[in-house]
Amino acid sequence: MFKKIKAITGLFLLSLFLSAPFAHADTIRLAVTDLVGLEELQREFGAFRDKLSEVTGYDIEFTPVTNRTAAVEALRFEQVDFVLTGPAEYVVMQNRADAKLVVGFSRPDYFAVVVTMAESGYNSVEDLVGERVAMGSAGSTSRHLGPIQVLADAGVAPMEDMEIVNTTVPVLWESLKRGDAAAVGMNNTNFIQLRREEMENGGLQPGAFRVIARGPDLPNDLLMAGSHVSGETIARLRDGFVNHSDELIDAIVQGGGHDVEKYTGMRFIANINDSDYNYVRSMYATIGYPEYSDFVGD
Repeated sequence: MFKKIKAITGLFLLSLFLSAPFAHADTIRLAVTDLVGLEELQREFGAFRDKLSEVTGYDIEFTPVTNRTAAVEALRFEQVDFVLTGPAEYVVMQNRADAKLVVGFSRPDYFAVVVTMAESGYNSVEDLVGERVAMGSAGSTSRHLGPIQVLADAGVAPMEDMEIVNTTVPVLWESLKRGDAAAVGMNNTNFIQLRREEMENGGLQPGAFRVIARGPDLPNDLLMAGSHVSGETIARLRDGFVNHSDELIDAIVQGGGHDVEKYTGMRFIANINDSDYNYVRSMYATIGYPEYSDFVGD
């Protein structure tokens, strides 16, 4: 039954894509996997879209996608040309749609941490064996897969040795303070922000929390292109990022909303390689998805 539903869904998507009009040759279509709806795209990346259009000469149209699966299907059926996405999404899209790397969006201090309460007695990853560990949304690079791999790198089998629960970042933070979870996994930016807000709102001081493990800096977010996009078009866009880096970064950070705050202090990285994402592939293997052909949580 499941295979039949998947087949019907695939045919339905195909019919939609094939019936949609193709963009003009001087127009490129851009999707962002973290955002749903044209209004969100315009608010967060409208200024960036306009500046990128100015420096490359392309007319750039936003193509909203409902989720990561819709984005990869749009790439496969040539209904979107470029997708801005995260490391976990890239490895699946590259696998399923043979997507090409364009440029990396390097985020400072972008790594996963495992946090406990300083007085809890949980001072190492080994102390968490048999305990509950809360993490962010399933499939998130830095809030789920990254922390899982941090635990595995420390020598435990997180999927077997402890209870992993996925929830929202605000909920997991409260669960840590209440003692409902022995530890939480998230990205360092979230941790620093939550710790600061906790203090500013009259709550616990920063010293109440302890980072017991952290991972390496994670691979870059990135702009990727569909296999149908010509090398000439990719090179023209990449040149735009290289030659107008500061202008484009300013358009993202100063011209966007709350979602793009994570790019504060970023740089564009032109010399990125597919092998840079092998660490992310190991995360999929750790959670039991060694083929990294499906999105976790969709």
